[in-house]
Amino acid sequence: MNENPDRVQQFNKEIGDLKLKASSGENESRLLVVGVVLSIAGLVLAIYGGLMVQGTLNEFNQRSYTATGSFIGLALLIAGAALFIRYSIARYLRFWLIRLVHESRANTDRIVEAIEIASGQSPER
Repeated sequence: MNENPDRVQQFNKEIGDLKLKASSGENESRLLVVGVVLSIAGLVLAIYGGLMVQGTLNEFNQRSYTATGSFIGLALLIAGAALFIRYSIARYLRFWLIRLVHESRANTDRIVEAIEIASGQSPER
């Protein structure tokens, strides 16, 4: 895919001149793990709350188990799933964006080379 190494070197130099701070991705990985943990904790808490509601006859205890167990568990489950989905999709889309840019550059290089050949010029390499 690297048909034009000079162009790649120029691109790398321009990126270096921008002095961009590269992110390590640790924060993203942490939040992905937090999403999984929250989802599991929420599911466990929701199941526990549901079982405790079924296991008691006192209405006041049923309401408290419903409020603390089931509702908080469902809220944690939804929040964890949202974090997990957000960071999973971000990672997936980032991969495809990088691939698209790379393929687009390769196609542009091929088109420029074909135009140069068609016009009678020698292709630059």
